[in-house]
Amino acid sequence: MRGMWGFLSGLVFGLGLILSGMADPAKVQNFLDLAGAWDPSLAFVMGGATLTTFLGYRLVWRRAAPVLNPAFDLPTSRAIDRPLLTGAVLFGTGWGIGGFCPGPALTALPLLAPGTLVFVPMMILGLWIGARLKSSPAFIKGTAA
Repeated sequence: MRGMWGFLSGLVFGLGLILSGMADPAKVQNFLDLAGAWDPSLAFVMGGATLTTFLGYRLVWRRAAPVLNPAFDLPTSRAIDRPLLTGAVLFGTGWGIGGFCPGPALTALPLLAPGTLVFVPMMILGLWIGARLKSSPAFIKGTAA
């Protein structure tokens, strides 16, 4: 049952990405290009997503537990540290250069566009390297950059 709901949620998310234009890297790059051919249309997508998330959280927090889980799984750390900032910078840089973040990249993968076929393997490589760095002794001690 949980797998079916996950599949349906992913399907709705993917359709939303395609319909909104978020799966088109040129549209995303034009949105990020404030000094050039700026396309503000994705601001409406982000505004709609923000409103939906805000309302959704207000409804969900009224429950004692999620529908398909015995308890909420919330992060315990609220620290803004070097790994968080480094990850944010790398994510934003990759998004700006490639025009993709992970969700839209995977959604656009069936289109077999050359940019997508390069971005997704490099994203997977980056995830693998990040996991290796995070589990390294230097990272755990806090001495890694």
